[in-house]
Formats: sequence, structure tokens, C-alpha cells
Amino acid sequence: MSSAPLVGYSSSGSEDEAEAVAAGQSKPGSDFHRCGQNPVPSEKLPVPDSVLSMFPSTEEGPEDDSAKHGGRIRTFPHERGNWATHIYIPYEAKEDFRDLLDALLPQAQMFVPRLVLMEEFHVSLSQSVVLRHHWILPFVQVLKDRMASFQRFFFTANRVKIYTNQEKTRTFIGLEVSSGHAQFLDLVSEVDRAMKEFDLTTFYQDPSFHVSLAWCVGDARPQLEGQCLQELQEIVDEFEDSEMLLRVLANQVRCKSGNKFFSMPLK
Repeated sequence: MSSAPLVGYSSSGSEDEAEAVAAGQSKPGSDFHRCGQNPVPSEKLPVPDSVLSMFPSTEEGPEDDSAKHGGRIRTFPHERGNWATHIYIPYEAKEDFRDLLDALLPQAQMFVPRLVLMEEFHVSLSQSVVLRHHWILPFVQVLKDRMASFQRFFFTANRVKIYTNQEKTRTFIGLEVSSGHAQFLDLVSEVDRAMKEFDLTTFYQDPSFHVSLAWCVGDARPQLEGQCLQELQEIVDEFEDSEMLLRVLANQVRCKSGNKFFSMPLK
């Protein structure tokens, strides 16, 4: 089976480390001298260590240690004042959905043991982009205006597919949307218009809308496609009440920027 289209995932996940504090600059002082006189040198006293320790340096960036993030690597470098931003439709996992994951993950781990479950579930409507802090609220307002006329709708995600991010540094097992595709395309069209207003990257031309279930570092498609994919699909098809379980109501669009969340209810 051929590999699925690339999906809108940053290599570092949701980029929660993004900060909104920009380093300030102090205004240099000026020396005024009387005409014909030289300045009198002054001896500077050393600053006590106890005082220095109160003000840690603000020039050093955060430590990008991939070992602290499951081996994930940043797609774009961290910079103060830049906020990683992502638009999506959330999926609230119920107990029955967790039961399905409990059946799927061990089977997939027989082929790729390093697979782990996603911490949250959603359908992406954008790639991960970078917003300057002062553009977040104007961008969210534009997005809210564009989402205001959309009706809530049901969609079904029941086709197991294997995805990678653009850099092929992470692999995902997902459930592709099989009904509701047209509504997602309409939403993406409006999200893209908002992106263009702020000169940001738009979504993919032929997106495969899906809910990611599990992920691992590296390109694991050769191990997961074929027999593994077939067995996972059989588990989904045979799971009790899977038809109702995987039919989801999309009732809001959510924007995550750094550690801030903005919800836009659909009518």
C-alpha cells in the first residue's frame, strides 16, 4: 500500500515551550564633561555573588534537548516572542475509544515496539506555523470571524493509515476521515484565508484529514504498512459499536498558540 500524504505535524509536537517575553534593551548612559577638563576615573566595586544570582542571564535560549521530548526534533528554532500556532478540531476520547486504543497499540507494537499513544486527539486544519506574540489576538479574531458562519457537523474516522511528518522524523498511526471530508475542506479554505492575511503557510493541497492515535521517532512506514496495517484495520472493523464510536460531532474549532488555547464554537 502506498504511503499516505504528509501531514501537518511539527517535529516537536505542540511546541509548548514557546515564550511571549522578548528581551529588552537598556538605554546606554551618556558622559558629560566640562570644557577643558578630563573625566575623573572612578573605581567600580565588585557586585556580590548573592546579587548576581538574583538576575539570571536572559540572553541564553532554552535548551533543545530532544531526549526530554521523546526524541522529537524542532522543525523551526525557538526564538523569544515567537509562538508555535496550530488550528484543529479536538476529539475528546471517551472510555470506549480508550478501549479501542488498548486493542490497537499492542498489535502495532509487535511490529514497532517504540510506538506510544498520543497525549491528545484532534483533526488538524493547519500546519504548525509561527506567530509573533503581538499578532496572536488579531489573528484569532480574524479566525473567529471566518468560523462564525459554519455549522457543526458529524464526521467518521475509521480508516487506519500510516503517516509521516514532512521531515520523516516522526511516524503516526491515524484514523482517516471517511465522511465529512467536504466540510473539512470548507473549514481549511477559511483557515487558509486567515493564514494568507498574516503571510503564514497554508495547509496541504490534498490533505488526508485524520485523528492520530500513536507515534514514534523515525520513519517506520516499512514496518507498519502491509500486514500490520491490515491487522489494525481488522481490529477497528470488528470492534464492538465501532461505527457509532468513530462517528464524531465537530462542534468547535480550536487554536493553540504557545500555551494559550482559543475556542471557536460552530453554530
